[in-house]
Amino acid sequence: MLATDMQTMSLGLSPCPNDTYIFHALLHGIVPPPVPLKPHIADVEELNALACRRQLDVTKMSVGATVRIMHDYALLSSGAALGWGCGPLIVARKNIPPADWRRASVAVPGLMTTANQLLSLHGGFAGPRTEMLFSDVMPAVARGEVDMGLVIHEGRFTYERLGLVKLLDLGQWWEATYHLPLPLGAIAVRRDIPLALARRMQGAITASLAHANAHPEESRDFIREHAQEMDETVTRAHIRTFVTDFSLDLGQAGRAAIEMLVARTAELVGTAMPKEGLFLR
Repeated sequence: MLATDMQTMSLGLSPCPNDTYIFHALLHGIVPPPVPLKPHIADVEELNALACRRQLDVTKMSVGATVRIMHDYALLSSGAALGWGCGPLIVARKNIPPADWRRASVAVPGLMTTANQLLSLHGGFAGPRTEMLFSDVMPAVARGEVDMGLVIHEGRFTYERLGLVKLLDLGQWWEATYHLPLPLGAIAVRRDIPLALARRMQGAITASLAHANAHPEESRDFIREHAQEMDETVTRAHIRTFVTDFSLDLGQAGRAAIEMLVARTAELVGTAMPKEGLFLR
């Protein structure tokens, strides 16, 4: 099917509460989509990989993976996970002095995740990294398979249950270094999607989130169906942390934060920024 004659649109989202909260109304017909949607719900690292192969029309993705797809995808202004106090954590079984961080082994929730890019940008961690599903990171640390773990999603609120300690909050490091909110995830649309259709999809995501904010209990069962963590206190904290005003609209500060992270990552890997810019026009 040609992109100019789309009858359906594939949509990638993660099973995390912030995504299922944002997209519930859109996926359940409460907010009508511009065309019928074919949802693909998967871990964000799988979504990153699918976007690298241009296999999704619209998808949630790690901002840290933008350098790999930015010539094929543009970022939308709605649906992002971006804010203050929401960064990934580095945890361990016991306190490890900063002088030993550089050589320590680290379990990471995907090499394309924003968390892993932040670890690289920090510059203080040069030890071996073991890639695994985000939900396996903390158990691997607790079993002593690695020295440290890079924790995202619900793990921010639950690592102490496994007897782990926090060594560093990479969000706090980012905020102190760049004086910008931390961009974790964003929604990307293929650049060959007709502009009018892409803009309608962007508006539909905004409307879906606005509905969720006005009727937060409607999405409760859908969120629980997909969540890794069943504790409702944790789920509510997750949504409060990762669904912010920037999720409705990036605004100037949100765009500046994404541009900074992508530009710094592009410098690390030697990639040129797209001439057409990162964002949907």
